[in-house]
Amino acid sequence: MESYKTSGTCSQEILFDVRDHKIASLQFIRGCTGNTQGVAKLAVGRDIDEVIELLGGIKCRNGTSCPDQLARALIEYKKNHPEA
Repeated sequence: MESYKTSGTCSQEILFDVRDHKIASLQFIRGCTGNTQGVAKLAVGRDIDEVIELLGGIKCRNGTSCPDQLARALIEYKKNHPEA
C-alpha cells in the first residue's frame, strides 16, 4: 500500500495500490466523502498514465484538488518505481 500526504485539499492522505500499471485500490483519507469515493471508483482499474492525464491540473481551491492530488501521487509513485 502506497501513501501520499496531500497538500492544499480537504483530504489529508491518499492510500493506493498499483498492480500491472493499473490502480488496484484507492482510498482518500478525509475530504468530501461523496466526491472522493466517486473519484476512487472511477480510477480503480485504470492505467496510472491515463489517470494522470485525466485528473492532473483539475483545480478546486489553493490551485489543486483531490483529483489533482491523486495525479501528483501517481507521478511521485512513478518516480519512485521506475519499473512501473
